[in-house]
Amino acid sequence: MQTESHNKPHKPGWDALVIGVLTFAHLQILAFGEQIIPLGMRINDVLRHPILGNILPDAGEEAIGPIGPSPTEPIGLLLHTITIGFALFYFIVDLIPTKKVRNWLKWIVLTLIILTALFLPTVKLMLLRDISGPASYTHDGGVIQTEATIEYILAGKNPYVEDYVETPMAEWGFGEFRTALYHYPYLPWTFIFSAPFYLIGKEVGFYDQRIIYLLLMAVALVLLPRLAKSQRNKLALVAIIALNPIMAIDIIFGKNDSFVLCWIIFSLVCLQQWWKRGSIDSSANHSSPPEREREILQGAGRGWLIASSVLFGLACASKPTAWFFAPFYGILLIRHELAKSVTNHLLTATANRWSTFRHHWLALLRSIPLIVRRAGSALTIFGILLIPFLLWDPFALYDDVWRWSNGRGETGYQIWGWGLSNFVLALGLVPDRFGQWPFWITQLVIAGPLLLWTIYRQLRQNTIAAACWHYGVLLLGFFYASRFLNDNYLGYIIAFLAIGLMSNMDSYSEDSCSEDSYLEE
Repeated sequence: MQTESHNKPHKPGWDALVIGVLTFAHLQILAFGEQIIPLGMRINDVLRHPILGNILPDAGEEAIGPIGPSPTEPIGLLLHTITIGFALFYFIVDLIPTKKVRNWLKWIVLTLIILTALFLPTVKLMLLRDISGPASYTHDGGVIQTEATIEYILAGKNPYVEDYVETPMAEWGFGEFRTALYHYPYLPWTFIFSAPFYLIGKEVGFYDQRIIYLLLMAVALVLLPRLAKSQRNKLALVAIIALNPIMAIDIIFGKNDSFVLCWIIFSLVCLQQWWKRGSIDSSANHSSPPEREREILQGAGRGWLIASSVLFGLACASKPTAWFFAPFYGILLIRHELAKSVTNHLLTATANRWSTFRHHWLALLRSIPLIVRRAGSALTIFGILLIPFLLWDPFALYDDVWRWSNGRGETGYQIWGWGLSNFVLALGLVPDRFGQWPFWITQLVIAGPLLLWTIYRQLRQNTIAAACWHYGVLLLGFFYASRFLNDNYLGYIIAFLAIGLMSNMDSYSEDSCSEDSYLEE
């Protein structure tokens, strides 16, 4: 006879609520985002497009009419409707009692939600841009300017020397704030990686830089579940990365934060594989440190270590935001050695809170040569990509990537965004948004202690989860105290906080920073 517990219906899961909130919020924000494009232009461009304009019959287009719920034009409205239907289906699937069937169906439905909420809206804007002009339906730096840099580099011109006043960039932006017309603030991998795809696109007659962002994101979403444990965490992690409203809108309109995010995700997945497949089990190996190092570098996981290092180097050669992950990534590379060193110290009679604190930092300092050796591939690929441009014109590279963002020169970047810099403006400490103020002081006061604290936390809990969370906190502190904190940075930060939480949620506790957590992952 069945017990009462067997007759109880399956309880709904928190992952369904997360996916519902993200999906609904994303659709709402996307609808608002598309309203910056004039209504008449949107409707006319959809109806006259050779593909989009032929999806619905004429009677359907007339019935929907020019006035309706946002996003108003029929294709966008139908995509919203289909996405809501899939969200409803996810809620229903979540109530299925058979676990295997439930999880299998959840992945299918989540894939369909991501397809209709993220990928197809992006494709729609790409198609509309193709008939409306290169400065329409997209973002300036991540798409318009990056495509121009590809054309420059293929023509043998230095993108950091050239200006963009004769490119479609000149049609985008607001008057005096269009200082990016004279600077390309991203690093070479953004256009070098895209150049072959650009050539293929020109051959077939269609190219949009967002093709690259969608391809990389698709691969990243497939790999992401490897960084989490339970099925609910895997589902929620994929949903947060894909449907996080800020990051999703950035991908749809073509900002390039996801480009850096994907390379770091690829690197972390390879690093995890190195830990799993490499010969790094201390309980099964008692070699001396030099022999140990040779075994690790020549073991089964050597290829994964090199791949991880190369991929992280590519992230660093894309945007400087990746550089802030370097301290945590370096500590991850010595995970085994650091854990063994701390364990040996804790077994000594002199171990106490202060001596352990001191031992952590000394162990890190002693490990710097080892970190450099294991990160050698990252340093090499970073140098290969940057050195040619340094030799070509070092000041142009420095001026575009670093000096411009600090507001220096005649065309420096303005004080902007949602950070503390607004108090500098509100208190009249500068005459206008182009004024100079020593933001290095606030950055040092806020980001300096955060860096030291998060590094120490990483030394105590050396996991990918901790590294991603610490990186997100440090990056938010740095940009909050800087000249600008643009809204798209928040979506990028949320992505790493999500990886940090979801990949460690199964074993999280208030004591998770103890030295025993070295062997967690």
